Amino acid sequence: MALPLLPGVCRDRNIGKEKFHKSQHWGFCNNVAMLVAEDKPGVGGEPLPGQKLKPKYSVFPEGMGNDAPAWVAFDKQVLSFDAYFEDEVPDKNQEPYRIRYCKIYFYLEDDTIQVLEPRMKNSGINQGTILRRHRIPLPPPREDEFYTIDNFNINIEIIFYARIYKIIDCDQFTKNFLRKMGIKLNPPAGHPDDPYTKTRQKILESMNPLRPYERFDTLKQFLEHDGHVLRFFCVWDDPESMFHDPRELVLHYYLSDDTIDIKEIIPINSGRDTVPLFLRRDKLPKHAPVGLFQPGTITRQTVLNVFGNAIGSRSHYLIDNCKTGAVHQEFYRDSDLKIGAVINVWGRKIILCDCDEFTKEHYRTKYGIEDFTPVPYKAPPPPPKPEKTFPPYTGFGSEEDSLCSCMNLLLKPPQKDVKKFMEKDRSGMESNILRFVAKLSTDSHVDKDRKFIISYFLSDDTISVFELTQQNTGIPGGKFLERGRIKKPGQELFKSEPSEYFKAQNLFVGARVCFHGHNFLLVDADEYTFNYMEKHANEFPMANIGVILKKLKDIAEPRSREIRQVFAATDSEHTKVINYELFRNLIVSITDGAFSDHEIITLGRYYGVRDEYEMDLHFLLAVAQEQLKKNNFENFEQLSAVLIYNDREKCGVLPRETCRTICKSFKLPLPDDDLQALLTMFEDDHKRVEYTKFVDGLNWRKNQIPAFQTIKLPLKNEEQRSRQPPSLPVKGIKYLPLLDDLFGKEE
Repeated sequence: MALPLLPGVCRDRNIGKEKFHKSQHWGFCNNVAMLVAEDKPGVGGEPLPGQKLKPKYSVFPEGMGNDAPAWVAFDKQVLSFDAYFEDEVPDKNQEPYRIRYCKIYFYLEDDTIQVLEPRMKNSGINQGTILRRHRIPLPPPREDEFYTIDNFNINIEIIFYARIYKIIDCDQFTKNFLRKMGIKLNPPAGHPDDPYTKTRQKILESMNPLRPYERFDTLKQFLEHDGHVLRFFCVWDDPESMFHDPRELVLHYYLSDDTIDIKEIIPINSGRDTVPLFLRRDKLPKHAPVGLFQPGTITRQTVLNVFGNAIGSRSHYLIDNCKTGAVHQEFYRDSDLKIGAVINVWGRKIILCDCDEFTKEHYRTKYGIEDFTPVPYKAPPPPPKPEKTFPPYTGFGSEEDSLCSCMNLLLKPPQKDVKKFMEKDRSGMESNILRFVAKLSTDSHVDKDRKFIISYFLSDDTISVFELTQQNTGIPGGKFLERGRIKKPGQELFKSEPSEYFKAQNLFVGARVCFHGHNFLLVDADEYTFNYMEKHANEFPMANIGVILKKLKDIAEPRSREIRQVFAATDSEHTKVINYELFRNLIVSITDGAFSDHEIITLGRYYGVRDEYEMDLHFLLAVAQEQLKKNNFENFEQLSAVLIYNDREKCGVLPRETCRTICKSFKLPLPDDDLQALLTMFEDDHKRVEYTKFVDGLNWRKNQIPAFQTIKLPLKNEEQRSRQPPSLPVKGIKYLPLLDDLFGKEE
């Protein structure tokens, strides 16, 4: 049974028989005989008997192979060959052929070839890319194969599309690669001369003059001193000016080409027109004539007419090497310029009075000059204008209002600091009000126990005083001092200078202030005041822990060993924590009263152990949920999403201040003290809040807490919360970190 012929196979046995046997043969696939290509290997990839496999792409040299594909292993690796070919020129008798030199590039990654011809000036041929990069087939009868690395060597001929290229040499990388491939390199071959190139060379040589022109090479000076400019401060005393005033100039000397330009410094309201330059940039001659030079007067060279017009109308000119009739002109150089010298700028006598630091260093290095004493040239300054004085305060109205009547003819109200008011005005939970607890500094038994709340408003620097109501004292509480700015005591009333008022920096725990004859001692402050002053420690040195530690270190460092022993003796139970009152007494004894109460409180807050809240977590969450439920707050999902977004590290915790700020942005209807207490309850060991548990605890929809029955500590009413600040929430002080920060860790 005869098998049917496959498509493309000739039915005539005699036609194409040789080609058929050469390119294809019979094989078996799934026990079915079929026609396959001759380059298909046998079982296991081994070649069949008598079969020669052709390499498809470039291969590694022997002993250097790896599993990487060719496009990875041979990336950016190119073999470069120098070659030439002959190009016939049938239309010209002067040059029957041309020798054209070219570069053959063989790209190892995909066996592509590119032929480039370097461009030659005035060649008359379109040069550049001869063959674009692609795989080139071998010449017949092997046109079904492509050129590989095995087909290349030195001193051989190679055919690309019927054009014969003679390879004469290659670069060092190509030689090393071919040697590693096991190819024996032939010796480099020479290249014939191109007739056209030789003819062009003769023409160019005949065009060169027998006596070359004189060259002035200034490139070296330009490259060495480009951008280097000497600057002198000069003065020109113009005798013909109307007011006979000296004119100040600035002279620039460019070291790159020895040129000079001058710019005039025109004073304000001098009445002179502003011009770009006093002298444009050019070489400045030393001896300038009265008039201008005529064209051709100044020349460096002399041109000779050898034959004149004797031979027809043709003339032959030549440069005179003897330079007969040449006019030499001297120009100012950097060696002619120095402080105190007088130079001639086209008839104007200009005195060099001073120079800048770069100019001094140049003359110090090149010429060894050390004396750069400037020449005084500026007129003495006019006497200072008398200061504007204002009449003293009359006592009518405010000082600012009275001062405005002296400023302008039309009366205007005094300007207020609107920017400060907008920045420090109350915004949300930020009140920007500093509150202090104070008492009267007096010996009267009646007034000794009176307590006051002093409020300082940061928006306009005003102060109000409120007296707390106490039972059975006989003194009604309430407003003690109307809100307003308070002058510091001891100032003269009727004076020209504005009075000084109390600032926020004058109020701190332990300060003694006098408000309109009443002496107050500040004994405490609320939590917001302590936090605000610590956040703005650069404005309040009493709350700057860095300044306080440095001050304490300067006092206590000479007695470091003794102080360590005193703290260790105080901690009898070795708990590494001491009571705040005991800590305060130790600091007062160490500093001999040099520290104020506010500085000691700042130390205690920094190194203190926060007191445990008396209310448990269950009670706090119950109160918070009750407040949220009354105000219909249900944005727990949005609150959780914003907290997760701010957690860049996705660790599930955030700083307490960040959580507090986010809760305020959602207008969480909770007092700030309760919010701070709740955030503290959900802190980890690193004092970061676990915000997921915090939000779940507040969510009264999903995790509602039943009504509580026992109350450990009653909540303060709003009146007590607004009037009386809480006491310091620090009872224990960790003294070991304080001692380590002061004296270093003990060995």
